[in-house]
Amino acid sequence: MPRSPLPRSPLARAAVSAVCAGLLLTAVPAHAAQARGADRPRPVSSGAWADRATDAYRALQQHLYEGADQHGLYLEHTPRQAADPEHSFLWPFREAAQAAVDMQRLPRTGDDYRDDAAERFGTAERYFTAGDRPGYESYLPAPLGTGGDVYYDDNAVVALTQLDQYEETGDARFLERAERVVPIVSRAWDDDAAKPCPGGMDWFDSPANTVRATNVTALSAQLAARLYEHTRDRAHLEKAERWYGWVHSCMRLSPGLYANDRGDDGTTNETLWTYNSGAMIGTATALYRGTGDEAYLTKAVDDARGSLAHWTDGDRLHQQPAVFNAFYFKDLLDLDAVRAEPAYLKAMSAYADSTYDTNRDAATGLFRFQPSGGGDYDPAAPAGTLHQSAMTQIFATLADATHGRHGHS
Repeated sequence: MPRSPLPRSPLARAAVSAVCAGLLLTAVPAHAAQARGADRPRPVSSGAWADRATDAYRALQQHLYEGADQHGLYLEHTPRQAADPEHSFLWPFREAAQAAVDMQRLPRTGDDYRDDAAERFGTAERYFTAGDRPGYESYLPAPLGTGGDVYYDDNAVVALTQLDQYEETGDARFLERAERVVPIVSRAWDDDAAKPCPGGMDWFDSPANTVRATNVTALSAQLAARLYEHTRDRAHLEKAERWYGWVHSCMRLSPGLYANDRGDDGTTNETLWTYNSGAMIGTATALYRGTGDEAYLTKAVDDARGSLAHWTDGDRLHQQPAVFNAFYFKDLLDLDAVRAEPAYLKAMSAYADSTYDTNRDAATGLFRFQPSGGGDYDPAAPAGTLHQSAMTQIFATLADATHGRHGHS
């Protein structure tokens, strides 16, 4: 899941090592570097964003989707890498499912993707295992795979996608599935009062876990807060406020910027990622909508302003993995719907337009990045379900967000 604090798969290990080591140095075509350096955005119409989303989704389906005869699963990369499993891990699959959900919101053509989205949710259940400690596993359990640990951040975002599909379709099955995840992520809460800054949520379900992670805690809080909006179940509200409060009090370095995790040994990993900023903005926004408490809106706006000032400085957004940015931008637009601020859409549009110019292989429609999932175009890099899906989500979200705004972002 977006920058989990420890590596769990070949892809995640590559992302961690590449970002931390600063290995974002592969040459980019001269015209692409020039395009990224230009301080615009140029106007892009809703229709153009929709065309880009359609192109990115078509490339995802053509090059990475394995087809119904392969259980509706995806490849990790194309071309397949030596270390890749037979099918993708859960996190990339979730992003492909989210891409299908977002494609349903395209003006004029959204209905064309209803069947695809429905199929994704059926396939997602292949990653689920029941038993005493149920959850979506990081890799397919038998008979399709060897299984994997239950990562709590993965489970939270799967449920957020289910909730998006519920809001899109009104089908109560998706609300029920999202609620089913709350007891799973609740297991992650660490109630050891002897640890520094008690509380927070474990990264994965294993005695080997040694960190309490911002991503798990904030994304789980976002899930609970959104569920409270739909169900008015105060148990969801209590969890959302407790989990959000821990991240805000124990992990906040400055407005909008949150340390990645706390070790059980008392150390703090202060690595910054856009999606951690976004999850806290999205949670505060949902808590404001659900409770009417202006304090949450103030916190959301403060975090949005602080994080945007940081992430739009220089090429920081460009260096972040595309999938992290997809989370961040959507959370900014969620806040924009409550408290309008043109800077959010402007930043998202500029990033999307630049990345379309610099990181897209025009021959295939596939996006290529550094091993981190961000940075300059690398023609030798495999394209992956994870970040191809992320760019599809970004373009589809922009097509929806700019529709009716005189056609321009």
